[in-house]
Amino acid sequence: VMVATSGSRLISDEAIETLKECLLPMASVLTPNIPEAEVLSGLAIETQEDMVAAAGAISRTYSCAVLLKGGHQINDANDLLYREDSYKWFNGRRIDNPNTHGTGCTLSSAIASNLAKGFDLDTSVERAKAYISGALGAMLDLGRGSGPMDHGFALMGEFIREKEERIAPDSNKGEAC
Repeated sequence: VMVATSGSRLISDEAIETLKECLLPMASVLTPNIPEAEVLSGLAIETQEDMVAAAGAISRTYSCAVLLKGGHQINDANDLLYREDSYKWFNGRRIDNPNTHGTGCTLSSAIASNLAKGFDLDTSVERAKAYISGALGAMLDLGRGSGPMDHGFALMGEFIREKEERIAPDSNKGEAC
């Protein structure tokens, strides 16, 4: 997390340079929000076409896929996956929930988790966006201010069941996972 959706810098310029030089080149996929993508690409982002240009620049610079999160700054909840000089939009729906703290980190973690389960990148992004929508849609409301979404909304739901089916499709064999 380099830049909050509000535009506030969360780490120093020196730390950003260290990330750019040391950590980001090792990534398989980066998930910047609009302000972070502006820092990484050096481009201003005001339109969907700007998102494509910035994501392409970041992808080429770091030789990885880029999921550029649109959010309310450019579009409703549509994210752009750019890789290997091509791109795909993942449309989402805006959920009117003030408790959105940590959505970007949760999205990145959900993508990584789905990749670890063996899903391809497109499917991992689709599943992660569905998870975020469910967590926001659960409308958890804790304390004051922008709180967290309900990460446990589907503890025994579709996300865990599909994992079990992928790992142990034939439960009659008695094999342990």
